[in-house]
Amino acid sequence: MAIDVEAYYRRYGPQVLRRCRFLLRDEEKAVDAMHDVFVQLLRHREDLTHSAPSSLLHQIATRECLNRLRGARRRPEDPQDELVLRIASSEDAGARTEARGLLDRLFGRVPTSSRDIAVLHLVDGMTLEETAREVGLSVSGVRKRLRTLSTVLKELEAA
Repeated sequence: MAIDVEAYYRRYGPQVLRRCRFLLRDEEKAVDAMHDVFVQLLRHREDLTHSAPSSLLHQIATRECLNRLRGARRRPEDPQDELVLRIASSEDAGARTEARGLLDRLFGRVPTSSRDIAVLHLVDGMTLEETAREVGLSVSGVRKRLRTLSTVLKELEAA
């Protein structure tokens, strides 16, 4: 059964737009990128499953925005765009590998939904209430997952 793109747009559109705003730092570009995310979803709706739609859309939005930033590499319009692009496409393979390894170890020790909670709350700036609603947990459940992530991260850093 194909994904209902219109229902996804109504439910997840604000989340995708927040992600695009965060990465692109330009309202008009963010709206365009958000629409392109849902166009991609529309094109591939037959091939996609209904599991973890929030994560899927977050990944598509991130890829779309980073591709736009890379495309603008030759002529950045804003110094902030250039900074975000440098961070996103860092050539320091060692630092990227180290960060990726730490995140893999961290998220390998907690439920997959904890990653979504961390991104929604800590990266996208959603409130605890919004995050709880998005992932289908109580606010106290979201707090507990964030505390667990923090504890596991401290253990990994100490090791």
